[in-house]
Amino acid sequence: MAANPARPPKGGTRAQRRFLALTFPFLSTDRLHSERRAAGREPWPVPIACVEKHRGAVILTAVDEAAAAQGLAPGLSLADARARVPDLETIEADPLADARWLEALADMADRYTPLVALDPLDGLTLDITGAAHLFGGERAMAADAEERIGAMGLSLRHAFAGTPEAAQALARFQTVPAPDEEAAIRRLPIAALRLEEEAVTGLRRAGLRTIGDLAGRPTAPLSARFGEEASEALARMLGRSDSRLSPRRVPPALAFARRFAEPLARTEEAVAVIGELVREAAQRLEARGKGGRRFAVRLFRSDGAVRDLAVETSLPVRDAEVVMRLFAERIDALADPIDPGFGFDLIRLAVPRLDDVAPTQLVLEGGSASNAGKDEAALVALGDRLATRHGEGRVRRLIEQDRHIPEQGVLALPLVSAPPPAPWQGEREEGEPPTRPIHLFDPPQPIQVMAEVPDGPPQRFRWQRRLHDVTRYEGPERIAAEWWNRDTPGLTRDYYRVEDARGRRLWVFRHGLYGDEVRDPGWYVHGVFV
Repeated sequence: MAANPARPPKGGTRAQRRFLALTFPFLSTDRLHSERRAAGREPWPVPIACVEKHRGAVILTAVDEAAAAQGLAPGLSLADARARVPDLETIEADPLADARWLEALADMADRYTPLVALDPLDGLTLDITGAAHLFGGERAMAADAEERIGAMGLSLRHAFAGTPEAAQALARFQTVPAPDEEAAIRRLPIAALRLEEEAVTGLRRAGLRTIGDLAGRPTAPLSARFGEEASEALARMLGRSDSRLSPRRVPPALAFARRFAEPLARTEEAVAVIGELVREAAQRLEARGKGGRRFAVRLFRSDGAVRDLAVETSLPVRDAEVVMRLFAERIDALADPIDPGFGFDLIRLAVPRLDDVAPTQLVLEGGSASNAGKDEAALVALGDRLATRHGEGRVRRLIEQDRHIPEQGVLALPLVSAPPPAPWQGEREEGEPPTRPIHLFDPPQPIQVMAEVPDGPPQRFRWQRRLHDVTRYEGPERIAAEWWNRDTPGLTRDYYRVEDARGRRLWVFRHGLYGDEVRDPGWYVHGVFV
């Protein structure tokens, strides 16, 4: 089911941009039919419909093409539907599955343009400005979309227009092709404006039934009688006001693509093409003096399936060899190997954001970088490879925070998303023992303490079922709670650095001021020095 692309207008603002709307009139039931075929089961021999409860009644939310041919439509009660089609098969509606299905279709539509927006609940809108010529024009692009989506067993309606709203309306409501786009839009019913039901009813009672009936009327009386929303929707559809598409993904800073008349049937060939795209990106980054921290590859199969690969680095890079080594690590670590199926006919590389690349320190005689710089670069490259192979959350970098609460003084962030390292602002003098342990317990571990007085230092404590006699201590170091943060009130902590008879050095604290904040303060081990 497709609406033929109307001839664009010869002039006006609408000719500056072009949009393609794809509408799937039987999205929910087409998904069910597709899932049934994928499971190797026979198709339903009877019409099917999706149902859900609404205000105590069971209504139809979607029907398949066979049910629609017998007069059923969404919104009809199940009792009425059974009266018309006694053998109707019903399935519980699953909006989340439908949304995932629409997202998958949007991924497939990325092959035409990266500017793809969802048109809930059953459509997509593509900004194809400057992209149609890559497919031989709008008609050829529409034919390609019909062929690919039809091979998936989905019904499709499509339309081109100069505004997103006009393209969506033509795809949903146009039944007979018009001689040009402007005439097609004017023949649409006012329901194409997607106004509230009360506004649509009021317009019809006033004798205004088509977009053309509204287009020639003054805006002020229309807004006064039917509201600003009606006049604004009309202006957007006719291109009289600015109308923009909100793509589901932000366009990348750099993008590179390869299309193939004959799909690539081997994974090795696809990897070689990825290498070419990465080297092309590296040259562009070098020319701009920038680097990228994320390189995302999308592989489009000829059967509509899409596969994504992405690598990230902790610092901006523009070395093609470094990026390809990370892609090799990513591919080797995949639990599900890349399956070309019937072949990849499009491969796209995106660099979402460009960052400045820090200059490299050279030795005095010139030439290669100093040993310190080499060591740092090697360490960063090792971290990137480990994060790529084992997951970015497995390799972390400690980032100092300006917080006096010990467990909040340092954040362990994934290496690839952490900010660049900065010098550690340590205050310990040379030769002095550390004021903070090398390891903190999360959460602190409770202990049983014996002290000479309730607010005095510990003399003996039991931890991990073992008794520890304190031979030396230093403290207390009092750390108050964040009194300005009313959402997370806390107690005052008195910290002691202690050494037991076995030479173990621990960081313990008393939680709460005796007599002022609590009657029986608790004790905890927060960290270990050695």
